[in-house]
Amino acid sequence: MNASSPIDVLELVSGGSPTAEPVASIIVLHGLGADGNDFVPIAQELDLRAHGPVRFVFPSAPVRPVTLNGGYRMRAWYDIFPPPSRPGEPRPEDEPGLRASQALVQGLLDREAARGVPAHRTVLMGFSQGCAMTLMTGLRAPHRLAGLAGLSGYLPLADTTAGECSAANRDVPIFLAHGEHDPMVVIERGQASRDRLQALGYAVQWHSYAMEHSVCAEEVADLNAWLLKVLGGA
Repeated sequence: MNASSPIDVLELVSGGSPTAEPVASIIVLHGLGADGNDFVPIAQELDLRAHGPVRFVFPSAPVRPVTLNGGYRMRAWYDIFPPPSRPGEPRPEDEPGLRASQALVQGLLDREAARGVPAHRTVLMGFSQGCAMTLMTGLRAPHRLAGLAGLSGYLPLADTTAGECSAANRDVPIFLAHGEHDPMVVIERGQASRDRLQALGYAVQWHSYAMEHSVCAEEVADLNAWLLKVLGGA
C-alpha cells in the first residue's frame, strides 16, 4: 500500500526517465476482479512522448463480496446485483459502494494535484466497473479535468447525474468505447449511457469495435489519438 494513498497504487512514468517530473497524469481504474496491474500493458502501448513524461496511476479497488458472484470476495469498486427478474424494472445499483469509491478516486485526483499535476492535466480512465467509476467521479469532480475515457462500461446512478454534475466539468471531453459483441456489459447499455450524456450537453466521442468485453488494437490507437488531443493544452 502506498503511504500517501488509502488503497494500493502502482505507478509508471512514460516518455521520460522514471525520475522525470510528469507534465500530465492518467489514472486508470480496472474492472471487476482485476487489479492495478491489469492495464499496465495497455498503457505501455500508448505513445504520448509528444507531451513529455506522463505518470500513469493504477489503483487497486478494495476487496469486497460481490453478490452477483455468490458473495465471493474480490477486488471491486462496488457491489453488483443480479439483473431484475421482470422486464422494465430498474436495475439495482450499489449506491453506497459507488459513493465510497467515488471518494477514493477523488482522493487520487487530489493526490496528483498535491504532487504538482493539476486537474486540468489529469485524465481519468477506466474499464468496465472502472469506466463506471470514471464517469461517476469525473462528472462530479470539483476541478476541470483534461478528459474522461470510459471503456466497455456505463453511466452509474444516471438519474442523479444532472443534479450532481460539477460546473467545472460541464465541457470535459469524454471518450467512450465499447465492444459490439460484449456479453458482460451489452453495447445497448453503453449506447444508452452515451445518449444520456449527450442529452445533458456533454461532448462524447463514441467508438464501437467488433470485439467482446475486451480491448483491441484499433481501440488503443483511437484512445492514443484522443489522449494526445486532450493533453495538448497547456
